Amino acid sequence: MNTSTPALPEDGLLDLHRSHLKRQKKQRIQVFSVQMALLLLFFAFWELAGRLKWIDVLLFSYPSKVFAQIGKDAVSGELWGHLGITVGETAAGFVLGTLFGTLLAVLIWWSPFLSKVLDPYMVVFNSMPKVALGPIFIVMFGAGFLSITVTTLSITVIVTTLVVYNSFCEVDTNLIKVVRVFGGTRAQVFRKVILPASFPTIISTLKVNVGMAWVGVIVGEFLVAKSGLGYLIIYGFQVFNFTLVMSSLLIIAVVATGMYQLVVYVERKLLNHRR
Repeated sequence: MNTSTPALPEDGLLDLHRSHLKRQKKQRIQVFSVQMALLLLFFAFWELAGRLKWIDVLLFSYPSKVFAQIGKDAVSGELWGHLGITVGETAAGFVLGTLFGTLLAVLIWWSPFLSKVLDPYMVVFNSMPKVALGPIFIVMFGAGFLSITVTTLSITVIVTTLVVYNSFCEVDTNLIKVVRVFGGTRAQVFRKVILPASFPTIISTLKVNVGMAWVGVIVGEFLVAKSGLGYLIIYGFQVFNFTLVMSSLLIIAVVATGMYQLVVYVERKLLNHRR
């Protein structure tokens, strides 16, 4: 008696695939709709709380004033210079941090001796508050773009190194043994096994580094900058213009979200291409 499951015809498989894609699209629309509803509800409550004096408007402001501040700065052109500087610093810290961190992870994986030597230093450096290193970087590299970028690298490089190196070490040892049995060199093991297996982790690290890069840049601008969104936040606190502070924070949130979504898009394209 034949108990095997009959194969679906090709048309049936296509229908199942289309149905699956429709469900995915519907779910994405539902998720996006709920996200937008929550965001609008937050702004509506914030506006109402400010108008009815439920909150201290001097400290928290409210959306209509914040958007008016953004519109005024955008029309006057003052906003774009500060935004361009901060985005440039963040992009530099993000790209260089990911690149250097990955290369350092490769280096310490390649040399077990070097890994044992550097391991305690990396742990200590990762635990140090990077704000404390900011003044040292300012003295070393001057008050400007370079010191802010180095401050950002002090955050992104070590995080990338630790995450990527741990991913290298967690690769299935049986796969490595197979390559070794067939006479593979350490370089071939890395190229054929370690790197492909760790590729998703490396790509995911990009998403982590988006937030880390913004933290590093804003901290650097707090300490030294005379321009940039971090500078606007500090200036707003100094002159008690908290609407300027809130508008700068809102712009950072929007641009950081856009940068994150760009990384997600690149990740999806790269992973799909590898398949």
